[in-house]
Amino acid sequence: MKPEMLGPRLRRLRSHVGIRRLFQECSLESRHLVQPYFVVEGEGFRREVKEGYGLWQLSADQLLEELRLLEERGVGGLMLFAVPSFKCADGSRLLEQMAPAQRAIELCKKHAPTMPLFVDTCLCSFLSHGHCGLVKGGKIDNDSSLQCLAEMAVGWGKAGADFVSPSDMMDGRVLALREALDGADLDEVAILSYAVKMQSAFYSPFRDAADSAPGFGDRSSYQEPVANRREALREIELDVLEGADALLIKPALSNLDLMRDAREACHLPLVAYQVSGELAMLRAAAEAGLLDFEAACRETLLSMRRAGADFIVSYAARCFGGGNS
Repeated sequence: MKPEMLGPRLRRLRSHVGIRRLFQECSLESRHLVQPYFVVEGEGFRREVKEGYGLWQLSADQLLEELRLLEERGVGGLMLFAVPSFKCADGSRLLEQMAPAQRAIELCKKHAPTMPLFVDTCLCSFLSHGHCGLVKGGKIDNDSSLQCLAEMAVGWGKAGADFVSPSDMMDGRVLALREALDGADLDEVAILSYAVKMQSAFYSPFRDAADSAPGFGDRSSYQEPVANRREALREIELDVLEGADALLIKPALSNLDLMRDAREACHLPLVAYQVSGELAMLRAAAEAGLLDFEAACRETLLSMRRAGADFIVSYAARCFGGGNS
């Protein structure tokens, strides 16, 4: 076939780095990343749960060094998970359990007032059975759980959180949190809802860091079935109706189709969560000499941006901050 008969040649748009940069359709910048941390009680405590895997347990005072690092590297924000020093079965000591994380929130906002701060809102690390809601008669009690979650959200908001981030997957939680926040004159506190949170096999490293593994059964009665696409869309629609300010998809890599669905279904900001198991797979493969960790991580993060994510929660944010691709 003669060259003139080939028609358009896409390689013309790839011929050198300047052209490739000019025609790049989406980007991954430091500002697109949010770094999670696990807040524990005490002072001077700093531990990476497994070296190189990005899950950091820190006391409140140790967060200040991390804040400086994130600001230097231009990372977009941070997300805090509270890891109480003790648990209870019924949520009756919730405020006492929240106190160390509230101090961490206050410190963060004092030293980095413009750094967006997201705080996870869930009961799994607080309750002795490890489930995301209160248990009555051997079952998760949806509506009584909402009261505890609302109390938690108000506590985070009073401490200075910019966003409360309900990850519990109870029905009606976004509306319950919005009403509680507004009733406490915290109408400026936003809600980043875990709109799609699958019953996934990729959460195990997180559960070690958060001390949140369920003590019996699993979470299939409230987290979403991995096989159901239409059901995920219904969750998204309900969270929009209930007043969510932004939506989160978790895990990200195994739900890129749902991310695209969400992007096309609504105009709210959309967040991907590169969960602990996703990053652990890449790290383990790199340690086995099978791939380049940094290149593979950037590629997966870019795939999330390409699917429609405005930004990404990733345990690699603090490492990748400062670079654009």
